[in-house]
Amino acid sequence: MADKQELPYEGRAELRQRLSKPMLDSFELWLKNTYPKVLKRSLMGKAIAYAYSLLPRMKPYLHDGRIFIDNNRCENALRPLVISRKNMLFCGNHEAAENTAIICSLLGSCKERGVNPREWLNDVISKLPYYLAPKSDRDLKELLPDVWRK
Repeated sequence: MADKQELPYEGRAELRQRLSKPMLDSFELWLKNTYPKVLKRSLMGKAIAYAYSLLPRMKPYLHDGRIFIDNNRCENALRPLVISRKNMLFCGNHEAAENTAIICSLLGSCKERGVNPREWLNDVISKLPYYLAPKSDRDLKELLPDVWRK
């Protein structure tokens, strides 16, 4: 619904407060009321305890429009890496593999945000020495794809 309406983050949060919060509150109440009625070691008891333990992690979704209810975007972004996983075995060492993962993550972020990866990389590489210079008060977060685009 929010995607079709192309709502900004604030609008998504308002929509979630109106539509999703009552459902999540109702679900939480059901968990609290049902748990004492089932055996704690039964499959249902374990499922309810598990769901209840995850509620605090679900609540930020209601207040922050930037958070998505699922991780489909992350999984889709990781799919190319999973496909080339065997090639990654030959990065040389652990540090090189970690650096490769960071670059792939940043380039995936570019793709996700509609930023041209080549333009972003050229610009960031040219600016990086100034950001890393001693006594520089510049924040590296300014170079992340979502901030850089603005």
